[in-house]
Amino acid sequence: MNSRTLAWTLAFPATLFVILCLGLPVLATLATTFGEPAGIFVPYVKFFTSGFRRTVLWRTMEVALLTTAISVAVGFATAWVVARAPGRLKSILIIASVFPLLTSVVVRSFAWLVILGKNGILNKTLLGLGLIQEPFSMLYTEGAVIVAMVYLFTPLMILTLVGVLEGIPQDLSDAAASLGATPLATFRQVILPMAVPGLIVGSVLVFTGSFTSYATPQLLGGERQMMMGTFLYQRAMVTFDWVGASTIAAVMVVVTLATVLAMSRLARKLNPVAA
Repeated sequence: MNSRTLAWTLAFPATLFVILCLGLPVLATLATTFGEPAGIFVPYVKFFTSGFRRTVLWRTMEVALLTTAISVAVGFATAWVVARAPGRLKSILIIASVFPLLTSVVVRSFAWLVILGKNGILNKTLLGLGLIQEPFSMLYTEGAVIVAMVYLFTPLMILTLVGVLEGIPQDLSDAAASLGATPLATFRQVILPMAVPGLIVGSVLVFTGSFTSYATPQLLGGERQMMMGTFLYQRAMVTFDWVGASTIAAVMVVVTLATVLAMSRLARKLNPVAA
């Protein structure tokens, strides 16, 4: 048995498990949307001709993209500090980055209710400092959802980037500086291209997590800031519209796959060798 056959043999049980437990249910969900007597594409026509549903889709895309962009900026800066820290300090910083992931998403979302509420920590602090005269209404807004999402998913970006940035030798930055490159030019021409694979993987993780999230939008956005995850739950568990829920799920799957493919193509363009 050659190595290729051995590899496929070892991978077969896991592949079969994924197909049975993930692939078939997804296909069954998609098939539900094409079973309408009025026409196979009627559920999708209803979805995209509804102004409310298009608004929910656009809001979800906007929140996911903004969350990803902020997480990239915060995560890259943090990962760079962690990657360049000495051994013991690096371990402490990595533990601090991972620690939020050890807490339930629901618990962390509830924490933001305490922070952002009218009687929450932030409003009380601002009132105590005399910066505001009355509490702000920060809950059930798009901003509250984005802030909580960034907090939830930035650790994933940090962990993804730390390993990549650790693999970039300091000698490359020193060599660029010795040749007269400014710190900005060194970052743009040396560090950033080599970090592209980590940025792409981290961005995919953050975007898909934000786009499909349910608990955080439900707790901090409510009905006024409904997103695709909460909309899916409403159609399936409140109105029992299984075809409508399956259509929403299908749209989410397509958007997620399209995002992954687009980011993979971007990675190949920016860094053909690494991608």
